[in-house]
Amino acid sequence: MFEAAASLPEQVAAASQAARGLSGLPDHDYVEHVVVVGMGGSGIAGDVMVAVAGPFLPVPVSVVKGYDLPDFVGTGSLVFAISFSGDTEETVEAADEALDAGASLVAVTSGGALERLASAAGAPVVPVPPAIPQPRAALGAMAIPPLVVLEEIGLFPGASSWIDLAVSQLGRRRDHLVQPGSLAEELAERIGRTIPLVHGAQAVGAAAAARWKNQVNENAKAPAFFAVQPELCHNEVAGWGQHGDVTRQILTLVNLRHDAEHPQVSRRFAIVEEIMREVVAGVAEVRAEGDGDLAQLLDLMLVGDFVSLHMAAREGIDPGPVPVLSELKQRLREG
Repeated sequence: MFEAAASLPEQVAAASQAARGLSGLPDHDYVEHVVVVGMGGSGIAGDVMVAVAGPFLPVPVSVVKGYDLPDFVGTGSLVFAISFSGDTEETVEAADEALDAGASLVAVTSGGALERLASAAGAPVVPVPPAIPQPRAALGAMAIPPLVVLEEIGLFPGASSWIDLAVSQLGRRRDHLVQPGSLAEELAERIGRTIPLVHGAQAVGAAAAARWKNQVNENAKAPAFFAVQPELCHNEVAGWGQHGDVTRQILTLVNLRHDAEHPQVSRRFAIVEEIMREVVAGVAEVRAEGDGDLAQLLDLMLVGDFVSLHMAAREGIDPGPVPVLSELKQRLREG
């Protein structure tokens, strides 16, 4: 899993090439809205699209993490169905529903029922390398192709340059993270056996914070939580008025910062940190590096990936298998 995380720069570059030249894509003028369907490590691709492409798209984009599509999905919809295995039941069911509704479908998968469904319908399929050990280790392979497809349709011009900038930054960050005593190793030591509470700002920070939470859950097999600025200033902060004697023993606040923050959000980070210092074990901050929203988002995500892996290593935990998730799926199949 460490090796897979370290390969993210190359994975992003390869995924960008794999998604080019697809046939069967809808014409720019026929796309009225974009929907991304996916769960878990595959579904994070939708969060990346919302954060990076959403502000620039001439049409709205929605993310569906479940079985059911919105009622508006129809002939004017472009639906990305993303599943590492191709057998994620929620995603396959939603993709089938999209085809029934007359939507244009693009599948991103390594095979399974989703590939068979898309191929039978004549829908384009972007292959995900099956050698990647876990869905959550395929961030680049699943998040980048939808951005390339949007560029090729004409909905997100300039995506290629953003991807190139991201690859460059990820290479720089990776080369630091693989060294002993890296930022990620230090953060894992500071978090220790406490529970990370990750705060991010706006869409970029929200996607990065969600990724951190999920990676700690799956890699370190530990609880983690996240909240988003400025929304958390209207609710969560009020929850720290009691139980400080408990929370200061079990929570570490991690602030994820990026260059696209609203000036008032930057002030909110400082104020919230001041308020919370008395009720958490410690406060850590990670600042994104790189040029462009995509580079900074993936940069924050890569740091979080390595932090979660170091948290697992500190406890002697194999970050790969997720037996409880396998058991849950098996019990669902058994009815």
